[in-house]
This record gives sequence, structure tokens and C-alpha cells, in this order.
Amino acid sequence: MNNYALSNNDSPLPLYHRLYVILKESILNGTYQPGTLLPSETELTQAYGVSRITAKRALNELADEDLVERKRGKGTFVKKRKSTELLHTPIQANIQALMSNLTVIDLETSVEVKQFEYKKAGLWVSQQLQIPLNSTIQRAVRVRYYKDTPFSISTSHVLKEIGTTYTEEDLEKTALIHLIQKAGHNILHVHQTITCTLANEETAPLLKVSVGSPLLKLRRIFINTNKKPVNYAEMLYSPERFEYNMNLTLESP
Repeated sequence: MNNYALSNNDSPLPLYHRLYVILKESILNGTYQPGTLLPSETELTQAYGVSRITAKRALNELADEDLVERKRGKGTFVKKRKSTELLHTPIQANIQALMSNLTVIDLETSVEVKQFEYKKAGLWVSQQLQIPLNSTIQRAVRVRYYKDTPFSISTSHVLKEIGTTYTEEDLEKTALIHLIQKAGHNILHVHQTITCTLANEETAPLLKVSVGSPLLKLRRIFINTNKKPVNYAEMLYSPERFEYNMNLTLESP
């Protein structure tokens, strides 16, 4: 592991909580699969420039949340998670507004594909796409730029039969939603959540922010007219360069 000093960031959050959030995010997004051994307290101390007490407290926080199991003399292991729903009571809105917004963003920005691969879906992604664990999916990581400044990282997980219909070059030139539609899948529903996270050692350099910096996070699932999820994506934004606005109108019953 490389060294990324969390103490270099002026966030008001305690060091242990920043480390906890980064590790939790890696567990939830599948970087650390169930049964995986997490870095030791010593390794976390060296990697993030924190004290061993800080590393220990971050791991204990994960254990208290039942995300990991700490075994004396063996280390900290990721626990298997129960199936959870991404959304519970979503706000209803017209999908056309989202599609129009995505088209405008695509026209006014540029994209660089950082990763383009086929891999087995982990627990979280397989749940969101409603496919068997370890099914092959197409995964792509893209950085979007506005006037040469990075403002978002998008990680998409697309069903294999759709992902094989386009190339890495296509993904740099055309919005993913249009490629999915071109493959014969019209989008009927979009499930979206907005939350927050912290930049880790992988996302921080791409957005040109410090490790531990706060990020806005969007999770989005595209569902086709057959009511089947076809793409699960996670988008990260620096709040200094992006804000999410929504207008809600009262309508008659």
C-alpha cells in the first residue's frame, strides 16, 4: 500500500472516522469481498499516516457495525452481508428530466476511460443488478472533465450481453445511456440515491483532491421496460465543483 496521510486533509472529522468511512466504502462497493482479510493496524498506520490507536478504533467501528469480525492473532475479516434494498421509499419524478440532464452533461464535458474490463460481480453489485453472484459483467471507470478539470468519477456495472455491444472508444464518445438504448434496452425506471463518502487512495488522485476529502456520491440503477436492471453505477463528485439541484412541484392527487 502507498502512503496517503489523512492528517494532510483539514477535514473537521476525526482521523479514525475518516479511516472508518474509507474502509467501509471499500467493503460496501466490493473492493473487500466477504471473507477478505483487511489490512492490519500496522499496515493502515503506514498507509494512511495515522497512529495505531486510530487504526484500531476505525476497525473496531466496523466491527461494532457488524461489517467485519476481528479474530485475535489472525486479523480482521469482512463478514457476509445480508441482502439489502438500495431504495425504500423513493421520491417519484419524471425520467425525461434526468435523461435531458444526462444529455446536456455529455455534450458539455469530456470523458476519459480509466478502466474497461469484464469481471465477476461481487455481492453488492449482483444484488443491485438482480443477477447470480459471480456473474460476468462489464465494468468501466470513467473520469469526466469540464474545461480540463475533473469533476466526477463514474463506475458502471453493465450486464455482459449489453457491454459486449460497445467498445472502450465508444464509451469515450457516447453517453452510456445511449449505448444501452442502442443495444435494444429502453429505460423505464431509474432508481437513484444521493449520499456522501470520502476520497480514498484511488479516487483522490483522479479528482485531484486529498485523501479523506468529502465527496458527493450518487448511486443509480437503470431498469428496462422488462423491469430488469441493466446498469448499476456509482458517481463521485467534489462538492466544490458540482451540486445536485432538484425542483419539486405540488400536483393535484
